[in-house]
Amino acid sequence: MADTQPAPAQPAGIAAVSRAVVSVAADLVTNVQRAVVGPANVRTARDNAWDAMLADRARNQARADLTREVAALVEARTRRATLKPASRGARATV
Repeated sequence: MADTQPAPAQPAGIAAVSRAVVSVAADLVTNVQRAVVGPANVRTARDNAWDAMLADRARNQARADLTREVAALVEARTRRATLKPASRGARATV
């Protein structure tokens, strides 16, 4: 039978310490933001979602406007191509 030894265990507290450090850092950032911009102006997830939605709407509107403009240009070019131009040698007489 092979002599197998378990891998050395890491200290169980390393995960707890990592979580504690992240939690303290998040609290610090939140408190600094509140002190700098004031409690009424602290950004929330709802504010971020609203701004993202408005940006999506503006981007979609710009895309739709550009699509309409390109379609109008293509239509104008198609109309010009289907019209029969006057022959090059002929001159209009008055």
